[in-house]
Amino acid sequence: MAGTSLVTARERALAVLGGEPDDATLRRYLHGIPGVDAVGLEQRAAGLGTRSIKTTSKAWALDRIISLIDLTTLEGADTPGKVRSLVGKALNPDPGVPGTPRVAAVCVYGDLVPVAVDALGAAHGDPDDGAVAVAAVATAFPSGRSSLEIKLADTAEAVAAGADEIDMVIDRGAFLAGRYGLVFDQIAAVKEACRRADGTSASLKVILETGELVTYDNVRRASWLSILAGGDFIKTSTGKVQPAATLPVTLLMLEVVRDWHRLTGQRIGVKPAGGIRTSKDAIKYLVTVAETVGEEWLQPHLFRFGASSLLNDVLLQRQKAASGHYSGADYVTID
Repeated sequence: MAGTSLVTARERALAVLGGEPDDATLRRYLHGIPGVDAVGLEQRAAGLGTRSIKTTSKAWALDRIISLIDLTTLEGADTPGKVRSLVGKALNPDPGVPGTPRVAAVCVYGDLVPVAVDALGAAHGDPDDGAVAVAAVATAFPSGRSSLEIKLADTAEAVAAGADEIDMVIDRGAFLAGRYGLVFDQIAAVKEACRRADGTSASLKVILETGELVTYDNVRRASWLSILAGGDFIKTSTGKVQPAATLPVTLLMLEVVRDWHRLTGQRIGVKPAGGIRTSKDAIKYLVTVAETVGEEWLQPHLFRFGASSLLNDVLLQRQKAASGHYSGADYVTID
């Protein structure tokens, strides 16, 4: 999937802000956004989480969840063999059931991008077309604590190796200190580093690490800031900090995306990541997306699940729906 152009993103930011994206202008804009009604937000999320769906809709939902997963391995002990195994599962999640959808992408560390690209072969491509993309974490993931030079090199190397998507982390310390202009400039610079020699760009997912942002107001401001700076997606978490994705936080981010679309006409993606392990939980997120921004967002270029264990539970649920009983623990692979 291609990212939005840097020039367009900056021009749009200037138009929305009414001035240069420096600390003063961004502070005035971001702090002018109405505060979040925490009780109301959590009540809305709880209400959406109790919605039930019909059996026929559940079968559709399970397949849709699979097609929206970024199948992830982000461990220090990752090996080329583990990544190849991950790719094998991404391409053929359930060998015993023909027609099982492929996942949207595999997400790995930047140095393992060439392994993932090679393992995917001809199946490497746009998930909206049924292929599997390669996403790479970058910018000193998960902490984001490095120089901008290193962050940009990290990004450019992954893109040059064949990454279709970059999952970057914002500088939470700078954000919490009110250095909004710095955070904006870093996101915009990473966006530029996503550009390829042929003029196309890797898609940019901006990780907020919502578990470190403390308040809903900060999550809302960080979401707006990330979109203003050119992010194609806003993502909840690295999966390394608790709490990671929660339904209220994801609902809040979806509301920002909805409001941005109403303001500019541009569609931005959302990726909850970390802690979504069961199909029951994932269905709550599908309902929340559909009710907040519309079912058109339930496609790979607008919504993803960042997950490692979710896929296995979905496969078990699909098997139960087909046969009427659960399979044993050895029905699905561990990787």
